[in-house]
Amino acid sequence: MPLKFELLQADDYSRYLLKEKTDILFNLRNLMQKRAMISAFIDASADSFLTAILAITPDERSLILDAASDESINQRVEAADQLIFVTQLDKIKIQFAARRITRLPHEGHDAFLIPLPAVLLRLQRREYYRLTAPSPHYLSCQVPIHTGEGDKVISVETDVVDISGGGLAITVPPNGIPFEPDMEFADCRLMLPEVGPIAATLRVRNIFRITNRDGSIMLRAGCEFVNLSPGMASTIQRYILKAERERNARERIR
Repeated sequence: MPLKFELLQADDYSRYLLKEKTDILFNLRNLMQKRAMISAFIDASADSFLTAILAITPDERSLILDAASDESINQRVEAADQLIFVTQLDKIKIQFAARRITRLPHEGHDAFLIPLPAVLLRLQRREYYRLTAPSPHYLSCQVPIHTGEGDKVISVETDVVDISGGGLAITVPPNGIPFEPDMEFADCRLMLPEVGPIAATLRVRNIFRITNRDGSIMLRAGCEFVNLSPGMASTIQRYILKAERERNARERIR
């Protein structure tokens, strides 16, 4: 399960990043009022501790967060250059970062004071019905890419990590292969189980750097289908509904 998200490139940053102070405060107050548990990551590592927003200062310039129960972790936080806070509320992923971390007492307990974030990442549910590609349904997509050597084209196989009726997300190809927002890739082949290849044109919308629980880092590109035929769209939608039913059935058995 992914932990940290960094938006590297997008055709519309406003879809993901909140920059207005009123919007940021609204979301943070919501987290505070619902006592949402937040994972706080220390610097660039995968090391984290659970915390929660205890208060927003009267001048609305700072947050007070609960300290860790482990003193060694608190000492690392005091020495840290940055904390990255990640949480989920009402199936919406929320993330923000902080520097200038100060330890202080709050209502008889240790706490940390951080500046109000200037930017908050908020990943909403998609416009279309969404499905994270589940095991054992491994999905791949072959993307034809021009190498820059005349008309030479190579087919790069990418892992599909998310799919919906409107598009999909794939692991970004290795370094050296251009992959940026607004780029279009024609004649891609989405390999659906029990269906076979589906031809589609993909347009890149955004690129995220994702840190997983094991500390590994993955680049993920969100792409939309371009001029997908109604028949192909229906085939993809049927696959999504079938896979979702199978996943729900497995969860009921557990």
